[in-house]
Amino acid sequence: MIDLAAALTERPVVLDGGLGTLLAARGNDVTSALWSARVLRDDPDEVRAAHAEFVAAGAEVVITASYQLGFAAGIPDAEVETLLRRSVAVAREAGDAVVAASVGPIGALRADGSEYTGDYDLSLDDLREAHRRRLHVLAEAGADLLAVETIPSSLEVEALALELAALGVPAFVSVSADSSGFSSASRAEVLRLAASVPNVLAVGVNCCAPASVTAALAEAPAVPLVAYPNTGEVWDAATRTWHGGAAALADDAPAWVAAGARLVGGCCRSTPADIAAIAAAV
Repeated sequence: MIDLAAALTERPVVLDGGLGTLLAARGNDVTSALWSARVLRDDPDEVRAAHAEFVAAGAEVVITASYQLGFAAGIPDAEVETLLRRSVAVAREAGDAVVAASVGPIGALRADGSEYTGDYDLSLDDLREAHRRRLHVLAEAGADLLAVETIPSSLEVEALALELAALGVPAFVSVSADSSGFSSASRAEVLRLAASVPNVLAVGVNCCAPASVTAALAEAPAVPLVAYPNTGEVWDAATRTWHGGAAALADDAPAWVAAGARLVGGCCRSTPADIAAIAAAV
């Protein structure tokens, strides 16, 4: 397994792709509010196998099936904690890769589309408390770092930055570049805020259109950056379906690297074939 912090100073590192997309392609039902965590609960071997497919395709970092799994997910807290720990263990068993424990936004737990707006009606203290227990459990479960991803608003980034600073474990922080919860100025500001936390290794964007990445990276501070967009299709939270055409992520990946990206991969709808192409391109 690579030394991630050292590697980020030297070269691009390849992230995995859309775990839920691959699980669905393998015949699993990911349509519930728990998404890939439902498969983690009922068939962890499938999650392990999906991670392994991405590793075989060239992913050096795998992101756990904990994105939509938290202590407000509609299942008992004891089961949530068990599944959070399982998400790390299953990823660890999938191959020789760095394990990044996914920490999605509060909107992901609600499964109502608010992960793209940040419109929760919660205070800074509310957000810190909502994230705190999950962060601690995932850190204690032995992940190599926390993947704080798809954060849709300045207030939630601020809350997470404060919690990460207190926790002191390695992390990267990635915002949704297409979220309506940011203006260009506020997105740049919170990326600088996140990068100022000593244990944050990289900051950047994910879960956005590929065309949004380069401009968002140009706003980011001069630290290792993160870029793993969707394939360009658009999610309809009401019908829980994707619409539109898919882009070839590998075509744009060299430009992201030139803009400072050091963690490069795919988010929703990206496949092992996309990751293999990105690995070849960068």
